[in-house]
Amino acid sequence: MNKCAIITGGARGIGLGISKALAADGYNVVISGIRPPEDVAGILNELEQYGVKTRYVQSNVSVREDRENLLAETLKCFGRVDVLVNNAGVAPKQRMDLLETTEESFDYVMDINLKGSFFLSQLVANHMISQEIATLPRIINVSSISADTSSVNRGEYCVSKAALAMVTQLFADRLAEEGIRVFEIRPGIIKTDMTSVVTAKYEKLIADGLTPIRRWGRPEDIAGVVVSLCRKEFDFCTGNVINVDGGFHIRRL
Repeated sequence: MNKCAIITGGARGIGLGISKALAADGYNVVISGIRPPEDVAGILNELEQYGVKTRYVQSNVSVREDRENLLAETLKCFGRVDVLVNNAGVAPKQRMDLLETTEESFDYVMDINLKGSFFLSQLVANHMISQEIATLPRIINVSSISADTSSVNRGEYCVSKAALAMVTQLFADRLAEEGIRVFEIRPGIIKTDMTSVVTAKYEKLIADGLTPIRRWGRPEDIAGVVVSLCRKEFDFCTGNVINVDGGFHIRRL
C-alpha cells in the first residue's frame, strides 16, 4: 500500500520540488494551494507518471474550515496520512521598514506562515495518533534562514519563521512518545518565484561569497532532504534543524 503525503503549497517552487520527490519515492501525493484546480491539472498528471495517485485540494491553510477539508479530502481519497510537509508560505506583499510595517501585513504573513502550520500540524497529528496502520509518520516544516537572520524590511516574515522553528520543537517534544518525528528544514537562497524580484541582488551576494557554496539553491536540494527524513534511518531523530543553505549558517571571519 502506498503511503500518503500532504504538501501545502505543493504546486510551485520548493513545494513542487518536494511533491515530485515524494511521488518518485512512491508516495501518493495531496497538494494544497490557493490556485484553481485547472491551473494544476498538468502538475498532477506529471506526478502520476511515477505510478502514484494524486489529489489537489484548493485551500488556504490560515482558514480552519479549509484545513479540515484538506484532511477530510485526503482521508476520503487515501484513507491515511503518513507525511505532512508544511511548506505553504508568503512574503509580505510590500517590503517595508520595520518602523513602518503595518498590522495588516503582519497578520497576513503570520496567519499563513505560522498559524496555518501550527493548526494543520495539530489536526494531522491527532489523526496520525489514531491511525492504526504501521508507518513512519513525519511532520516537516519548511522554514527559512530568516528564522535567525535579520531583514529589517520584512520583519514580519522573519518573526513568522522564527516562531515556526519553535513550533517544530514543541511538536517534536509532544509527539515523540506517539512515534511521530518532526523536523525543520531551513532553506537558504533558493531560486523560486518568491526570490525572482531580488535576483540581481542575490546573484551579486552569492558571487561575492555570501555562501561557501557559491550557487543558488534549487527546489530539488530541499526535496532530497525531505525524502531522506521520511525514511527509517532518521527514526531516532526528532526536532532537528537541517540547514539547506549552501553553508550560509556558518559563522565566518
